[in-house]
Amino acid sequence: MTFDFIKLFIAAVFAGTPLLLGTLGEILTEKSGNLNLGVEGMMYMGAVSGLAGAYYTEIWFNGAGLPAVFAALIFSFLAGCLGALIYAFLTISMRADQNVTGLTLTIFGTGFAKFFGELMGQKAGGYVKVAAKTARSFGKLKLGGLSKIPVAGELFFHYNFMVYLALILALALAFFLNRTRKGLNLQAVGEDPSTADSAGIPVARYRYIATVLGGGICGLGGMYMSMVNQKGIWVPECVSGYGWLAVALVIFSTWNPLRALYCGLIFGGFTILRMYVPVPGLATQLYDMLPYVATILVLIATSIRQSKEHRQPAGCGHNYFREDR
Repeated sequence: MTFDFIKLFIAAVFAGTPLLLGTLGEILTEKSGNLNLGVEGMMYMGAVSGLAGAYYTEIWFNGAGLPAVFAALIFSFLAGCLGALIYAFLTISMRADQNVTGLTLTIFGTGFAKFFGELMGQKAGGYVKVAAKTARSFGKLKLGGLSKIPVAGELFFHYNFMVYLALILALALAFFLNRTRKGLNLQAVGEDPSTADSAGIPVARYRYIATVLGGGICGLGGMYMSMVNQKGIWVPECVSGYGWLAVALVIFSTWNPLRALYCGLIFGGFTILRMYVPVPGLATQLYDMLPYVATILVLIATSIRQSKEHRQPAGCGHNYFREDR
């Protein structure tokens, strides 16, 4: 029983990491007052761009693994930033509706990924696949004696570098938001941009930077789906709703990066539960519904039990223009 729990926990961590990255990116964005519903699109952009960066770097460097890994990270992050920059320009500079723009970004990002993924596949002779050396670089790290510690070694030192990167990002974001002046300024912008502007805080600059960086983190989550979950093979439906789950997890985590850690773990566990806790006669489709049913229940519970400390930033979803003060 203990062994089964350990395997389930490890699998939940792997499955929850892209959700955690998408959630962290959206938390940073919403803390600035921007409600970007385009997480799914930015994750798709990161997925195809990260794989493309790794694939073409292998060609340029004759199959070198480490440069391909760095290229996947950089290109996926930049692709997510690009999607978020489009959103930021339309909502902050052009005064477009945030909800509509976010939904449009989802459609754009999904189409962007499927178009360029198909294009790469045609040029590669059928489908795109990174070299085995690059795929292994996204596999489990060899941490020597740490991995051999009974129970604890399997629970905490049995993952790929992306898992630890996501953990570091969660801790860094929590520290930034709560322990630094710029982080507190950012939260002031998200809560009451008019008051923040009166205090001399550049609202537009904070919103631009937070939104773009948040999009970059979402792009890393998409790259995880294509390079880790799909082993470096382009699959058009690789993100498959994870971006929408991440948006819901922002609410579930009450806009707290540290709570996002266990929220990602729980929902990651739901996505792979059928492989570790099979129920005879229960259709696999019902298992696949679990994350979305849980999302609905979480949203209902959150709306019923609202508290001032755990609510959405007051200025989130509302454009701010100094001339309207």
